[in-house]
Amino acid sequence: MKFPFLVLSLFISGMLHAQLTTKLQWTRQTSLPAADVIYYDPAIKLVWENFRGKPVEGGRTAAITMSGFGYSASMHASGQKGQLDISVYCFFNKNKSWVKPGRNTAYILTHEQHHFDISYIAANIFIDKIQSATLTNGNYNALLPRIYNECIEIMNKMQDDYDNQTKNGQEKELQEKWNTFIDEKISLITK
Repeated sequence: MKFPFLVLSLFISGMLHAQLTTKLQWTRQTSLPAADVIYYDPAIKLVWENFRGKPVEGGRTAAITMSGFGYSASMHASGQKGQLDISVYCFFNKNKSWVKPGRNTAYILTHEQHHFDISYIAANIFIDKIQSATLTNGNYNALLPRIYNECIEIMNKMQDDYDNQTKNGQEKELQEKWNTFIDEKISLITK
C-alpha cells in the first residue's frame, strides 16, 4: 500500500516541479477597448490628438499621460511537458490622458512621451525577469503575478522620480538629462 502512494507522490512532485518551456511575445490583442488605447511602438510617437481625456481644472499640471503594461498567460500541458505562453502589452489610454488648452507644446509632449516610454521600459524589465525565472508547473501561478507587481512598483517609482526630479518638466536641465537617459534605454531595448 505504501509503494503506490510513494510512486503517486513522486509523480505529482515531478509534475509540480517540471520546468516549463516559456514563450514570450508582444501583443496588441487584449481586452482593452481598441478605440481607447495605443499600443507601444518605438517607431511611433504620441501626438496631442491622442490625449482625449478631460483636463482637471486648476493646478499647475499641463498634461497627464495614463500608460502602463500588462500580460496574459496560458498554460498548455502534455504529460510532464508544459508550455507557458505569455503575451505582454504596453498601452497608452487615450481617454484618461489629457492636456490643458494652450499647453500643447512640443516640449510638454516630449515629457509626456517619456512617461509612455517608462511604461515600455518597465514592460521590458518584466520580460527580462520572466526569462531569467525558473518557472515550473507548481510555481508559475504565484511567480508571474509577483514578478509583475515588482515591475509595476519599478515603473511607478521611475514615473514618480521622473516627475519629482524634473518638477513635471519645469526643470529644463534635469528634463534634458532624463530625455537622454530614457532615449538611451529605449535605444538599447530596440536594438
